[in-house]
Amino acid sequence: MSHPRKTKNHRRAAGKHVAGRRTVRVLFSCVGRRVELIRAFRNAGAALGITLEVHGADTSRMTPGGQHVDKCHTIAPINRHHASRLLAIVKREKIDLLVPLIDSELQWIADAEPRFREAGCTALISSPEVVGACRDKLATFAALSAAKIDTPKTSSWDEALVRQRHRFPYFLKPRAGSAAMGNYRINSLDELKVIGARVPEAIVQEFVTGVEHTLDVYTGLNGVPRCVVPRRRIEVRAGEVSKALIVKDPGIMDIGIRVASALGDCRGVITVQCIVTPRGRIRVIEINPRFGGGVPLSIHAGADFPKWILSEQLGKKPRINPTGFRADVAMLRFDDSVFLPHASRLLDEKDRRR
Repeated sequence: MSHPRKTKNHRRAAGKHVAGRRTVRVLFSCVGRRVELIRAFRNAGAALGITLEVHGADTSRMTPGGQHVDKCHTIAPINRHHASRLLAIVKREKIDLLVPLIDSELQWIADAEPRFREAGCTALISSPEVVGACRDKLATFAALSAAKIDTPKTSSWDEALVRQRHRFPYFLKPRAGSAAMGNYRINSLDELKVIGARVPEAIVQEFVTGVEHTLDVYTGLNGVPRCVVPRRRIEVRAGEVSKALIVKDPGIMDIGIRVASALGDCRGVITVQCIVTPRGRIRVIEINPRFGGGVPLSIHAGADFPKWILSEQLGKKPRINPTGFRADVAMLRFDDSVFLPHASRLLDEKDRRR
């Protein structure tokens, strides 16, 4: 198992110790629908014998996650002031740990990480360079290729258009997209021209067939990958996994270690998506430096990421068995509801107009 080189950012990423305190305040930004993750953190706090005070932030209080936190904060939609707005909450509520949850906020928070640290808060975020490389799919391709990690050939749409020879199908998607929005299979030159013209900053990838897996890679607060849990994706709804199965494949797990080591300054849990082809090639297609939507399955299988993170936040060294999770465990997700009495008081102006 290889480890990334120690960097300045690794040294600063050791986290703020709060030893001696029995209350830890956690803020989930863009809390949305992440109820299962909130529950997992609460369970971890109880197992560690600490009081966890859970805060959430979102553009509306009418979110499922907002009903499962101790205090929900309303913030404006994400823009260049996003980190400053979160920082104001951190200072006012004396937040110890900030957990970002969606792709579009990550760069703003990564760039502002020193400001959160100065305020006494650990932002669970990879370095700005890592976040940028993961967000930009051309940069992802360059980073993986440089590390000799198998990944589909990727180019800009403009470059693909001028090729003399084409090998259809291709996979086309936005350069900075997420949640499978704007993703298309391209079967002809006409489709490449027409569809690519309407996708913002489109990139074109070699089309890969096989079984898709998402890897939850734990890198803690010091950037060292210590556990990789592969989840075989069985069914996806609206870009998020709805059925998945834990597999314990050493080859796939090693890919997760190699990716995190190549990136060099990851933090918390990152998700690595790969496809295992019919011939057994493991090809990395995407990286997201945050908790993935299907991470509750890995936690349920025994990789207690919230407990490990909270332990590190408390200045302790968690005991991590990299292969201690259970294989052959499945997750079948379904819709559930939160019912709110007197809910009109939670509506913002936008909701009232609907």
